[in-house]
Amino acid sequence: MISVIIPVKNGSNYLQEAIESVLRQGVPVEILVIDDGSTDNTVEIASGLGCKVISHPVSKGQVAAKNTGLKAATGEYVLFLDHDDIIREGALASMYEMIEADPDASAVQSMVKDFLSPEIASMPGTTIRPEPYYGLFTGAILIRKSVFDTIGFFSEDKRTGEIIEWQSRMDQNGFLIKKTGIVSTDRRIHNTNFGKTNKGDEYKDYASVLRQRLMMLRK
Repeated sequence: MISVIIPVKNGSNYLQEAIESVLRQGVPVEILVIDDGSTDNTVEIASGLGCKVISHPVSKGQVAAKNTGLKAATGEYVLFLDHDDIIREGALASMYEMIEADPDASAVQSMVKDFLSPEIASMPGTTIRPEPYYGLFTGAILIRKSVFDTIGFFSEDKRTGEIIEWQSRMDQNGFLIKKTGIVSTDRRIHNTNFGKTNKGDEYKDYASVLRQRLMMLRK
């Protein structure tokens, strides 16, 4: 079984679309929605669609929410999905088949395609990449849950950039991330994307990860 973990805070605007995209995949899944202190009807939406909901009474941040999901996940494989993104039909099955066929692969990474959320006419100054691309987006990476037993969970001292730090630990332990040629995830661009609203923290965290990596290489 695949555990799909969706960290979310006040995600009622897009959450239903994200969950429904998982339900259409045609593979055995459990959907864990980690409610990080929402004040809207996020919990009601997730519960109504049959998800397991775990709530943080007080917001702890998206990284802590991912770790909460990991602790509760029962699947052999894990995929994290942002509440505003959409998995393309059949993509999860394709990634599952690839990782099952290659015992040396600790994770399978597919491609991402940006799209402008339909309710937004335009976003001046925002670049929508015209072609699919590989990026450190968890909605496009299917991971063996056993990996986390070896390298640990995400670092909660990072507000953003935790995926780069985690991938660095993957590299250090010799875990293989196998890339596929498929586009699995449509990444929604809108006014309140977490990456757009937390760029300052993102740059600081990336710098911190780079310093840590350099220190490891010098040892």
